[in-house]
Amino acid sequence: MNVKYLLLASIFFCCVANAEEEVTANPVIEVGVVKIEWQNPKDFSDIKTSNELQSRFETRLFETLTNNINKQAEKILKPNQKLEMIVTNFDLAGDMRPTFGATPSDLRVVKDLYPPRATFSYTITENGNVIIAGDEKITDMSFMYNTRRLNNKPFQYETTLFDDWLNKTIAPKL
Repeated sequence: MNVKYLLLASIFFCCVANAEEEVTANPVIEVGVVKIEWQNPKDFSDIKTSNELQSRFETRLFETLTNNINKQAEKILKPNQKLEMIVTNFDLAGDMRPTFGATPSDLRVVKDLYPPRATFSYTITENGNVIIAGDEKITDMSFMYNTRRLNNKPFQYETTLFDDWLNKTIAPKL
């Protein structure tokens, strides 16, 4: 009889763990001087989660990255300037690997072979007028070797990817 309950509990757990919530098609997050549209996240190269609902993970990922980009952009942009981005592809650092039954979910393995990547278009406006615009495809091939990343913050590699882009590409143009 205990086996029946154990079997029912494991079936219930699998159903709950694999449940998908409704995901917004193109979430737009605006924080401070930054507005980002995450265009078709279901088509992104790799934003898979290992241990939570995909929709919750995406919401947390997009909000965290937008907040972090805003922190850096506020240091670079002048008053009355705003950064708008449309992210068309994104790839988290690392790669998802199946655990083949060792755990109920996959595992993200972070190696220098799998760098974070992003493809996006951007505009910087000042008082409503576009002053800089462009398309970018960025990758951080040395993400594992940068000493600035010695922290345990979520999405640290991806945050540094965007910080470096802002500092090396945008700041000199302003």
